[in-house]
Amino acid sequence: MSHPIHPVITKESILEAERTLMKYRAAKASLEARLVDNEEWYRLRRSDTALRKNPDDISSTSAWLLNSIAGKHADAMDNYPEPFLLPREESDQPDAEALSAILPVILEQNEYEEVYSDVWWTKLKGGTGITGVFWNPSRMGGMGDIDIRPVDPMCLYWEPGIKNIQYSKHLFHTESVDNETLIEAWPFLEGKLNGGIITETNYRNTRKETADRSVVVDWYYKKRVNGRDIMHFVKFVCGQLLYASENDERYSERGYYDHGQYPFVFDVQFQEADSPAGFGFIDVCKQPQMYIDKLNNVILKSALMSARPRFFIRSDGAINEEEYADWNNDFVHYQGGSAPTDSIRQIEMRPVSSALIAILNGKIDELKQTSGNRDFSQGASASGVTAASAIMALQSAGDKLSRDALKSSYRAFTRICHLIIELIRQFYTEPRCFRVMGAENGQKYIRFCNARIRARGEDADRFFSAPVFDIKIRPQRSSPMHMLQRNELAKEFYALGFFNPENAEQALTCIEMMEFEGKAQLIERIRKGQTYDKKIKALYEVIQKQKENQ
Repeated sequence: MSHPIHPVITKESILEAERTLMKYRAAKASLEARLVDNEEWYRLRRSDTALRKNPDDISSTSAWLLNSIAGKHADAMDNYPEPFLLPREESDQPDAEALSAILPVILEQNEYEEVYSDVWWTKLKGGTGITGVFWNPSRMGGMGDIDIRPVDPMCLYWEPGIKNIQYSKHLFHTESVDNETLIEAWPFLEGKLNGGIITETNYRNTRKETADRSVVVDWYYKKRVNGRDIMHFVKFVCGQLLYASENDERYSERGYYDHGQYPFVFDVQFQEADSPAGFGFIDVCKQPQMYIDKLNNVILKSALMSARPRFFIRSDGAINEEEYADWNNDFVHYQGGSAPTDSIRQIEMRPVSSALIAILNGKIDELKQTSGNRDFSQGASASGVTAASAIMALQSAGDKLSRDALKSSYRAFTRICHLIIELIRQFYTEPRCFRVMGAENGQKYIRFCNARIRARGEDADRFFSAPVFDIKIRPQRSSPMHMLQRNELAKEFYALGFFNPENAEQALTCIEMMEFEGKAQLIERIRKGQTYDKKIKALYEVIQKQKENQ
């Protein structure tokens, strides 16, 4: 690695960065406290404090809120996104097709489905899902490759008061790493990992210090150079500099990433006015869930008290209490001439009020309404609704909140794909081989590098001369109902004769007025069939004329 003669990032720069980080962390304290509290609600552990105060008390924790969150997550996984690229210029069409085939492979190599799932859980719990898109030089045997990871909101710190994360002057990401691992990678750290002023942040103790681990800080910052933003990257631990792109002559002038953006993409559930982070369904629904649990505790306690009767006994009564309390005794002795009931009487418990049950059901319904997790969205139907089309209409009406959240997630996924393309443009200098799906679902192998998508001309401005692609998202719908719909639609098209070349014009006119997945592919297939039919008829006419001439 080459370094300039005079390093820009020094020990004093690290100390100043640590002070900035501590200021950002103090401003983020309320968000961290809320995230920790939400995690306790998600784990159904919010009653632990009450149990510690009175271990014998009844403390029921229901999972209505967790069920609602799980339903939202299932909707997201049923609509896993798939990118499709369109070129801005006709000459870039081959590159757009190649990138459309390559992007899913890169996502699969990064196990993006698991990343997508983890980010959605974080988004639903705390309101903010964050994905990191990095270049990892150690991947592919040292050749380097794109690295996509979920990022914990507790470990990311930005400038207070900004709305867009890209507007933050500095951005810090922290990670707790074992000291032995650090010393193996950077031997000069031996004896210098004394803990430092940056402590670990986690969901059990937000300021937990450990003796055998240290917090590594990734520091990102932007500078304005020649009319555009460039982004630099610094890594340090316990005040010791590990790497600085501004000290590296390869990146000192151009920045660490050519795209000039922070490599983090935020996906927010509910927006806040002065923060890139948001709030989630736990924040909205924790109050109804709390009262549901309180009412459940009252009802359960009353039921247990009614199931285990208690008795009033006169102190001078004639009943043998030990025999009366032992249900194995067939006979119970008493003394005196008065009736046994004069000495003992059962304590009568009032039954649970129907009004209390109604309030409980009302709170459960409130939680369902607020979270958009109605019964028909989980397959149940209202009384009297039996037609499949009516049930599907109810489910579609109840999915509005999920569709809105999915659109937000797709916008974030589009930004992720743009970052991937920019990393390909910058770092894929050598051809790489990819196994992709070809025509008719067959496999084929293509080789791709950044030669065709880099800036055209050495002196050209990259932002104006490099090929630009528009990214469209196609959800990979995997629900059985959706697959059944597509199968039924295909059978209906077949029954109507859409695939008969003689009906091609009428079929194309009808299909162009419709909206469904795979529309473009179906139109292309019908037109090909029409073309083949015309060629066959023309060839048949030629053969017939030749026979007549003979």
